[in-house]
Amino acid sequence: MVTPWTYALISVFLVSFTSIIGVVSLPFKKERLKDILIYFVSFSAGALFGDAFIHLLPEVTEKAGGLSLPVGLSVLCGIAISFLIEKVVCWRHCHLPITETHVHRFVYMNLFGDSVHNFIDGLIIGATYLTSIPIGIATTVAIVLHEIPQEIGDFAVLLHGGFTRRKAIFFNFLTALTAVLGTGTALFLGSIIKNLDLFLLPFAAGSFIYIAGSDLIPELHKETETKKNMIQFVSFIAGILIMFSLLSLE
Repeated sequence: MVTPWTYALISVFLVSFTSIIGVVSLPFKKERLKDILIYFVSFSAGALFGDAFIHLLPEVTEKAGGLSLPVGLSVLCGIAISFLIEKVVCWRHCHLPITETHVHRFVYMNLFGDSVHNFIDGLIIGATYLTSIPIGIATTVAIVLHEIPQEIGDFAVLLHGGFTRRKAIFFNFLTALTAVLGTGTALFLGSIIKNLDLFLLPFAAGSFIYIAGSDLIPELHKETETKKNMIQFVSFIAGILIMFSLLSLE
């Protein structure tokens, strides 16, 4: 019988391997890559919002017997911790390739920040599989969709900081492996702490809401062309619909 541990570990390794996707971006010119990625950013924003409001919050609300104060505080905790990481660790989710007006300086700080971010992603994956396998799958899909444009941006940061392509791939993958540690931590703690998921699920929802609302949506608002804005909106709705369609797994 396949256990939640097995699903969780497969999922976290899948998420970790998205760190090498930056190589795919090499043949593209910067402007062309930017045009492609912005639609993926809007798609992932919809997926993150969708997972938070369609899967995570309904699940924890049902388990807690209603939208209780602890659930609300856990959501706020997820938002606050994400905000704190971004401020203190100088973590910046970068979803667009570097241009001369978008320069990243602290390469090693970026690697450290990514390690913390990936550890939290791992915690979220582990926590959701402790709740149910379908919730875990939906959350893994949302994280993968979010990681693809982010990892391309991170790969560009490392190249810009003077890393060779091989070194950039290696270090990007190395930081991604902290997600495995996060998943293992969540699964271990979940086995000894009763109802840990009642905190971690709304925490994950808060983190997703912060990333989508504070980081992704502002990038989308930089576009002023009507046609591209409409495509962004369609991509955003498509991300939500993907999460909605995954309800059939439950």
